[in-house]
Amino acid sequence: MKVSDYVLERLRQWEVEHVFAYAGDGINGLLAAWGRADDKPRFIQARHEEMAAFEAVGYAKFSGRVGVCAATSGPGAIHLLNGLYDAKLDHVPVVAIVGQTNRSAMGGSYQQEVDLLSLFKDVASEYCEMVTVPEQLPNVIDRAMRTAAARRTVTAVIIPADVQELDYEPPGHAFKMVPSSLGTAHYAPVPAEDEIARAAEVLNAGEKVAVLIGQGARGARAEVEQLADVLGAGVAKALLGKDALPDDLPYVTGAIGLLGTRPSYEMMRDCDTLLVVGSSFPYTQFLPELDQARAVQIDIDPFMVGLRYPFEVNLVGDARETLTRLLPALKRKKHDKWRKKIEKDTARWWQVMERRAAVDADPINPEYVVHALDALLPDDVILAADSGSAANWYARHLRMRGTMRGSLSGTLATMGPGVPYVIGAKFAHPGRPAVAIVGDGAMQMNGLAELITVAKYWREWENPHLVVAVLNNQDLNQVTWEMRAMSGAPQFLPSQELPDVPYADFARSIGLDGVRVEKPGDVEGAWRRALEADRPFVIEFRTDPAVPPIPPHASLDQIEAAAASIAKGDSDRVGMIRQGLKAKVQEMLPGSRHREDRPGAGGDA
Repeated sequence: MKVSDYVLERLRQWEVEHVFAYAGDGINGLLAAWGRADDKPRFIQARHEEMAAFEAVGYAKFSGRVGVCAATSGPGAIHLLNGLYDAKLDHVPVVAIVGQTNRSAMGGSYQQEVDLLSLFKDVASEYCEMVTVPEQLPNVIDRAMRTAAARRTVTAVIIPADVQELDYEPPGHAFKMVPSSLGTAHYAPVPAEDEIARAAEVLNAGEKVAVLIGQGARGARAEVEQLADVLGAGVAKALLGKDALPDDLPYVTGAIGLLGTRPSYEMMRDCDTLLVVGSSFPYTQFLPELDQARAVQIDIDPFMVGLRYPFEVNLVGDARETLTRLLPALKRKKHDKWRKKIEKDTARWWQVMERRAAVDADPINPEYVVHALDALLPDDVILAADSGSAANWYARHLRMRGTMRGSLSGTLATMGPGVPYVIGAKFAHPGRPAVAIVGDGAMQMNGLAELITVAKYWREWENPHLVVAVLNNQDLNQVTWEMRAMSGAPQFLPSQELPDVPYADFARSIGLDGVRVEKPGDVEGAWRRALEADRPFVIEFRTDPAVPPIPPHASLDQIEAAAASIAKGDSDRVGMIRQGLKAKVQEMLPGSRHREDRPGAGGDA
């Protein structure tokens, strides 16, 4: 047995079923071992190493297991980095296995020689190791897997090409040998009882309690629902926690932050008590004023507590177990005007979203595209949104229910993970449907090539439903609007204008299906056709770039900056004025309360 054979055997013992990868001579030994191992664990061939990393992230996000990716030395290893940083910043367990030049060539400025230990020392800061002798195994593999799972982070194992070909020798019962074992113990840390009591005192004293949850609360749905009922609280969700609680609960105000909702913003603005569970939401300006609310935080990671807000009590523990111990100490509050106001504001917000989706645009309103999907989604769908304006519509128009899952690049906010995320999801859950909502910029950057990966593997999936919706507005739209709102700069066409690409035609040319939609009346029918197709489906929606993906609570500074971009000759000034006014007026129609935005109020939530 060679070292390469043993690496794959150890991954199988860790119950790794898929490795998302791309070939190269720096891992030739591993590739040969895959052949001898009858492709177990399965080698999933991406079109690019960055996509392999994103697919491992998607697999890990939607399976709850460690994702594994592999790449060759030099350029292959470099290409992994963006996807690995996406995993690190979103606290997702991923192990990267990377080749390196022969040990004899190291330090000789050899072809494709890169100092990989230095390259990976930040992204894999918790554990990054190079195997130089066989006896380092299985310890290095075991620690990489265990650390990734326990710390919810990225680890890296570097194996020089010549080491891959050595005969495997296990560590012995001898000096400076490090034997190892399999498995990661499941544990749920809880805070001390006196800390629980302090937190309960803060929450019991409040009259207007607001709760913010993130992905760390996903396993505590029932407990969060019970807590909201006991405290008469409303619950807002950080974007990575969008699927942690259903949106059909009347007190769930939806997303918070730049892409969030007005009721989330107003709940934070008016509350006197804040509880944050499993979230490191970074935008302090969307939380209560720093001297406004007493606050409690619950997080499993002691490194992440105390951030973003002056919390009075920081509880380090598993969300479910901590809430289970906290609930008996809480005093039931009446569902008075605070809770009723939250529910009323939330119901009104969804009416505003429906009206905004119904606003005419040229040719199609992107808000209508996503809003029309909401009612059609299967209750077990897996959703991914790409970065850009597509993330706005995903955040505001899609309501989670049932066992739906959804994610995006929350912290790195990188372009291009939408399509590889759902590919990883389909390997994690081949029986569930998946939908990716991406902009044309992200589709051109990464998604088109990764459709080839879909075409390569989709017949193996129990459920063939994988839908990629491309919002084709021929503009890098989020950046265009950020230039207008933040810099007062007009659209700079050489950087922002995108070519019109026949995405659906390309999908059909490689054996998938697809349709181009240019009329609002065809939107719902296209969604139905895609969700019922016998193979993966690409819908190309021609959307209006003038529909503003900006918060309803735009600040006075942002409004003045956008006006300045018009004065400076924005290329789409007529369209942006028209669509901006039509979108804003939906908040002022009968049945929706309008209040003047305060100068400097910031985004909508």
